[in-house]
Amino acid sequence: MIFRRALQRELVSSAGATFTVLFTILVTWTLISVLGKAAGGKVDSGDVLALIGFAILNYLPTILTLTTFISVLAAVTRSYRDSEMVVWFASGMSLRRWIRPVLTFGLPVVALVAALSLFVTPWAAMKRTEFVERFQKREDLKRVAPGQFRESSSADRVFFVERSTAGATVVQNVFVSSNDQNGGNAVVVAREGVIETDAKGGQYLVLTDGRRYQGTPGQADFQSMEFERYSMRVATRMPVLGADTPINALPTAALLAVENQYTRAELLARISAPIVCLVLMLLAIPLGFVNPRAGSSANMILALLIFFTYNNLTKLLENSVKRGKLEFAVAWWPLHLAAALAVLALFAWRLNVNHRWHPLVLINAWKRRRLLRAGAQQPSQAPLAKVEAE
Repeated sequence: MIFRRALQRELVSSAGATFTVLFTILVTWTLISVLGKAAGGKVDSGDVLALIGFAILNYLPTILTLTTFISVLAAVTRSYRDSEMVVWFASGMSLRRWIRPVLTFGLPVVALVAALSLFVTPWAAMKRTEFVERFQKREDLKRVAPGQFRESSSADRVFFVERSTAGATVVQNVFVSSNDQNGGNAVVVAREGVIETDAKGGQYLVLTDGRRYQGTPGQADFQSMEFERYSMRVATRMPVLGADTPINALPTAALLAVENQYTRAELLARISAPIVCLVLMLLAIPLGFVNPRAGSSANMILALLIFFTYNNLTKLLENSVKRGKLEFAVAWWPLHLAAALAVLALFAWRLNVNHRWHPLVLINAWKRRRLLRAGAQQPSQAPLAKVEAE
């Protein structure tokens, strides 16, 4: 009981530190990515915080899986490094006794990863898609950032505004260059502009106090006119959100209702997340062996290689299902079964105390070599002591 409580405290402490580091890296990387898109005019600057939150929810199952794996591995490795496992094995305790406290710590995390993967992550992807679509289907003038040239959604107009007022609904010093179907070009400059919507849902850019130039300067068809109020149609219908919802934004119930290779591939990715978390958590127990005189960095590097290899193989199977090369019923279980068998094989290896490469055998052999080396040095020192006595 004392061992379980101490191990639980150590696992929680290690998990907290590991999650803090990984979460900080994730937030920093996401912040840089979203701010770059906002600066490039791909997303609304007002939606930056929401988009960062949705991106974090998308990667949170992977972060939790890696946190659990590293925490269990670090606890087992520390026990070997501090020679606590020598006392543990010498007391007649088995490595199997680690499974129960580790599962007590890790099963709530596995349940959380399953909930995130099956329900929260699709919701976050759907909301992110709605935010991006809402910005992309906004009126052309509202997408323009002050001081930057922006192309319209129909690619036939270029807008530039010097500054915006009244909550970005009114812009000042507007420049609009448009092309018609006949190849003609028209340039409109105005002191102020605003978007107005008619009863049928059409949007118009209303410019005031400006000038319009049409045609090529120096040609006979060149025209110039001044106006007090000028209306320009910029949209003919209201934005329709969710028309092209990606597969990863569909709820799990919708994936089960629609059976095709794309929905099955996405379903495979979602159910694999908690299985990977559980298998890696158990794999960390026999994988945590380390020589007390050696460092633990090699163990951690090997663990990271196993983590990324396992996840990449899962993605490979997902892509195979998506391309129709594998059926879902065949693709979802062989990799996880092989990983579970690898866990059983490692446990059997560590539990076989008579094996020449067992940790306890290695530690005892190292101690015997030290004793033999110390005994071999004693006869050579005896004559020196006798001579000094004489």
